[in-house]
Amino acid sequence: MSQQGAALQTYNNELVKCIEELCSKRDELHKQILQDEEEKQKLQNDLRILSEKLAKVNESLAKKMATRNEFDRTIAETEGAYKKILESSHTLLNVLKKESQTLKEKSHVGSQRTLTQS
Repeated sequence: MSQQGAALQTYNNELVKCIEELCSKRDELHKQILQDEEEKQKLQNDLRILSEKLAKVNESLAKKMATRNEFDRTIAETEGAYKKILESSHTLLNVLKKESQTLKEKSHVGSQRTLTQS
């Protein structure tokens, strides 16, 4: 009977040892879970902050792009109007040169008549 008692005691000791090892592993796993949950919480907070920043940057970017598009439109309209002014100035200059030449020719012909009549 004492052999059975000794075997029972050995089994009991091994069983307690296994249970303690399982409890130790469970506790370690629980610590890891708590750390992961803490990291998860931190990452979710960081993600929320980054999402808010991204939304603000997108909003700012959209406003700036709209303003740039207005600049582009105004510049294009202004350049178009300036080109028309240059074309009109060129046309006016050509007309003025022709008129000036015509007046010079008339003036020259008129002064020759005066000289020949004298």
